[in-house]
Amino acid sequence: MMRGRITGLTVIIVALFGVVLAQAWFVQVHRASALNSSANNPRIADASRIYPRGQILGAGGVVLARSIPTGLLEYPYRRSYPLGALTSDVVGYSSINFGTGATEYAYNRFLVSHQQPARSLGQLISPVHSADNVFLSLQVALQQVAARSLAGRDGAVVAIDPRDGSVLAIYSNPTYNPAPLTSTYYSASCGCFPIEAAAWKRYTTDDANHFPPLGNVATQETFPPGSTFKVITTSAIYRYEPSLASYSWGPANHLSLEPYSSIPLYNSGFGACGGTIQSMLPESCDPGYGQLGILLGGTFLHNQADQEGYNATPPLDLGDVAGNRAVLPSYFPPISFFSPANGGPPALAYSAIGQQNVRSTALQGALVAAGIADGGKIMAPHFLREILDAQGNLVLRYRPYAWHHPLGPQMAANVTALMRAVVTNGTASGVGFLPQDEVAAKTGTAQTSLTSVNLHTDDWMIAFAPASRPVVAVAVVVPNQSNFDWGATVAGPIVKCVIEGALALDAKQPPAGTPTTCPR
Repeated sequence: MMRGRITGLTVIIVALFGVVLAQAWFVQVHRASALNSSANNPRIADASRIYPRGQILGAGGVVLARSIPTGLLEYPYRRSYPLGALTSDVVGYSSINFGTGATEYAYNRFLVSHQQPARSLGQLISPVHSADNVFLSLQVALQQVAARSLAGRDGAVVAIDPRDGSVLAIYSNPTYNPAPLTSTYYSASCGCFPIEAAAWKRYTTDDANHFPPLGNVATQETFPPGSTFKVITTSAIYRYEPSLASYSWGPANHLSLEPYSSIPLYNSGFGACGGTIQSMLPESCDPGYGQLGILLGGTFLHNQADQEGYNATPPLDLGDVAGNRAVLPSYFPPISFFSPANGGPPALAYSAIGQQNVRSTALQGALVAAGIADGGKIMAPHFLREILDAQGNLVLRYRPYAWHHPLGPQMAANVTALMRAVVTNGTASGVGFLPQDEVAAKTGTAQTSLTSVNLHTDDWMIAFAPASRPVVAVAVVVPNQSNFDWGATVAGPIVKCVIEGALALDAKQPPAGTPTTCPR
């Protein structure tokens, strides 16, 4: 019996040692990199406070963030952002009290002063400590086009190079000036940094009329994508039920949802529409696409959305990027015969036209367009180009990779042809895209709320150009517009300016504009 107790005690002691060793391995090996780069690490915090951080630079070497001397003993450097609110959504901030955000957060371990790899015997004996410089794909000139075109309205603009996933511009309203968050002014009366604290409170407060400035609308806020989602419904048809590509509906101005709901699905504007997808996508036929969604089924529609990047968090290197919700109902009897919100065919019909349970970020909209543009392949979105040390030696270079493969090349070509028709003779024909730009696009106008006076809409457009050799994919959302505005009339002009700017930069010429087209 005594031997049994000793054996049991031995097993317990060995198990406890195993737990201790496992915890030590978890902290010192598995979590080592994260803990080493954490802004809460005292060594990192001290380095950020005492030594200058590395620079953040955009395309062409434009300085987006740098450290400048303060003349103070305790805080000898503070962060400076030369372009202020124009690039704050991308660059972020480095604050004494509130840590780091966006790129400052994502690449913090490179930007703080740290021991550099030895490149000589002298450096091996006496290690060199310095910060690295982070180079991004952001095109400042295109960022300016996006900001001026959005013209102070709440919303977001995203432009991506579909060939490698590099983000060329990403601008949101409301935005913020990061300078107050870097203030080193300390008040003895409150024992705090009052300028930082006041700015943080202001930037994180939602005033009920606007999104909080510190929240990136382009990557963190979701909206019903409206008819831009018909691109995904069309893609699902080509991928899972190609026979529906020749299915002809209508013409009619509504789709009856009896016996599941007594409320028909009316076409936007209440005009009649119909035909096959060759005519229904360009004219954005709501009831026809609602019927296609029902015939396609919830499983295929949901699977296609997943392949496009919905229900996932895009791997964008900004630290905090929203996952995209796409809760598409399966085909099942509804709880109520009178409300599409309760599921069944009515909910599926509304989901197929980008309303009901479907929500998307502007980033996700740009990724959908980029996937079609790149022959059915969505490259992982990213800002990083490379990281160089203080002497200009390469530390890290970004390697592009495919994130999703939602379509085959021929399927993507079929969808491209339909999106080109949206521009040439569909809902985007009045935007004024230049013929030589070969724009492929899809408009979206999602109803949000009906009052006694106004019908509010979230206005969208996704697009890419040139269709024959795409170099830019764009998404624009301008939410909560009144008086029944349209995606083509609200988001369309912004997309036009961004595409023209991107193509000019691709041709190595500065973006141009006139007062009657794109604001300078």
